[in-house]
Amino acid sequence: MKNDVNKKYAEKIFSLLKDEYPEVTSALNYKTPFQLLISTILSAQCTDARVNIVTEKLYKNYDTPADFVNISAEELERLIYSTGFYKQKTKSIKNCSKMLIEKYNSEVPKDLELLIKLPGVGRKTASVVAGNAFGVPAIAVDTHVIRLSNLFGFVETSDPVKIEFKLKELLPESDWTNSSHLLATHGRNICIARKPKCSICILKDICPSYKP
Repeated sequence: MKNDVNKKYAEKIFSLLKDEYPEVTSALNYKTPFQLLISTILSAQCTDARVNIVTEKLYKNYDTPADFVNISAEELERLIYSTGFYKQKTKSIKNCSKMLIEKYNSEVPKDLELLIKLPGVGRKTASVVAGNAFGVPAIAVDTHVIRLSNLFGFVETSDPVKIEFKLKELLPESDWTNSSHLLATHGRNICIARKPKCSICILKDICPSYKP
């Protein structure tokens, strides 16, 4: 019975969020699954806004796995420097591109488990690509999803995998991919970590963390 109550509560939360952000989508700009893959790798420990600034120039000259295999590590490091951790990201991007060429005919696989096996691609990145580029139901757990899932009382853990599976248990498949965007958007706009705008939050009447 408790799980039924939790599902109804989660349904109410996300219903209100969908009404508030009806056009919500990925904050990363991309035109192809490969671009989304590279952008998501770059977004680790970096804002989506910064990644979009970098990739607007990057994708004009480098747009395929072969492009990123052939570019020198030094040049790629220079181009992505402002996203942080540029040496590790360069290594991940080049190794990932190499595997795509050698194993997948330069195409990004749709399957979540195959995506996870790509160099530099963790569960979050794989879920972003599967859900947004291919329409495969997936929940990408980022810092916003972790924080808000705990604030709303869905979970009491910071473990991304546990949070992912709990949200999948609470939400219908059709809401999985969008749930990440809704929580991230609300986390950026209203439920800000350092200074939440609780007084104007649409969820204040049902949020267990609301303190007037």
